[in-house]
Order: sequence, then C-alpha cells, then structure tokens
Amino acid sequence: MWVLGGTAGGAIAQGVAEGLKAPLGRVEVKTFPDGEIYVRLLDDVKDRDVVYVQSSWPNDKLVEMLLTLAALREHGARSITAVVPYLAYARQDRVFQSGEGTSAAAVLKLIAQFADRFVTVDPHKEHVLPFFGTRALDVSAIRLIADHLVEVGPDLVLAPDKGALDRAEALARELGTPVDHLEKTRLSGTEVRMAPKALDVAGKVVVIVDDMISTGGTIATAVKELKRQGAAKVVAACTHGLFVGGALDRLAQAGIDGVVATDTLANPVAKVAVAPAIVDALARR
Repeated sequence: MWVLGGTAGGAIAQGVAEGLKAPLGRVEVKTFPDGEIYVRLLDDVKDRDVVYVQSSWPNDKLVEMLLTLAALREHGARSITAVVPYLAYARQDRVFQSGEGTSAAAVLKLIAQFADRFVTVDPHKEHVLPFFGTRALDVSAIRLIADHLVEVGPDLVLAPDKGALDRAEALARELGTPVDHLEKTRLSGTEVRMAPKALDVAGKVVVIVDDMISTGGTIATAVKELKRQGAAKVVAACTHGLFVGGALDRLAQAGIDGVVATDTLANPVAKVAVAPAIVDALARR
C-alpha cells in the first residue's frame, strides 16, 4: 500500500503513512496563472493499492482531488481509497427548494468515478455516504477530541441546537458528563438567535461541540448566553474548523475561553490529529 497526500491533506497523509507503515508517495501540484490546476504523480503507482488523502475545501482542493484520483486511475493503480477528512458540500443532501441541485450527491458521485473506497471524518450529515456507494466509511473524531478535553475538566457538554445533539451525547459519554442543547433560530448566514433556556451552568466549565465551525456566529451567541447565565468557562470544540470571516476573532470577542479543532483543515487551533482514527478504520477494512 502507498499513501499520497494532496495540498489539503499532507500532514494527515504523513500520519496515515506512519500508522500503516506504508511509503509516502509524491504528487506535484501547480496552479497556472489562469487558475487551472496541474497535477502530476511523481511515483509509479501501477498495480499499487493507493490511499489518497485530501480535504475538499476550498473549491480548488476539490478540483485537485478529482484530478489526482483520475491520474491514479489512468496510471494503473490497483485500488484507490479516497480519504477526505473534511467533505465539503455535504450540507445539501436533498432538494429543499424547487430547482436546487443535491451537491452532496454530485460530489460523492464524482469521487466514486475514480475511487474504489471512500473514508471521511464526521460528515455534516452521515446519511450522504450512500451517494458514494457501498464502500463508504465515516470515521468519528469524538474520542480523540475527548482525550484532548479531559484536561479542561468539563462539567457539561452542550450542543448548539437539537440537530447536533447526537454528537454532543457521544462526547458527553466519553467525558462522563451530562449533556444538553441550546435552542437556536438562524436569522441569516452569520446571525442566529438563542432562545433563553434554563440551564444549570452557573460556576461550571461548559464545552459546546459541533461538527464544524464556519463563521462562528452560532457559537459566539451561545457563549454570550452561557456567560450571562454564570458559566465559569466556555470552550468550543469541533472536528472541522473553517473559521471564515474572522470567526476566531468573533469568538474571542464573545468571551470564549478556548477553541479546539482537529487537523482535518489547517487552522490556528487544530490541536487534535485525526490520522490515528483513520488508520484504525483502514486497518479494520
């Protein structure tokens, strides 16, 4: 088996290669002045089982992934496993309004044209995996995040809304804490309203967990509400830290005491390595 890493997966690819005791192959990636991406495999992959690691955000990383997977197929790889630590476009899993496309299906079906197997970490919606086919696997980063949060000494785990409650419950089980959720109404892409809720947070260390943090608006609003209710410390944890539009500054201004993310995406708070969980999943299959 060989492991290759894209420009949005190199650090994880190295960890996966070390965990599998496999060689780490080389890929040349360039961007032309007009924005087109050039990919070239620098090792012979003919008749090799290849694991390719690349998150699919932002958009140019998705194009890079598809071009590399196509090159692996064209140059005779025996099998191709696409490890996509962060799967972009998973939120649009069905048609919500007339005329919409199902982006999750489109992206996974494109990957399936070239890859034999698909692995991702904590997708926004797990039920999108069948769009790839039968050989798709979801890896959870919750245990790894819990291991990192033990030193924080959490008293309570919160989901920012009911939709994230399953993830919060899983983290609470790992940490041995109670779990609850906040009531959220989204007003726009960057603004949310938290309905008041009587939570016993006074003097407690609270962890808010979600699969991703994008603009940070939801978490920032939750932090303000929890501090208003007397929380001693509030820490946010997520698998995928996009942190767009000044999100980390927004969280700091809200009074957050810490932010923890995994390294599925490069960011200043990527403190949790997901390679061990990916290695375990690959070794089981």
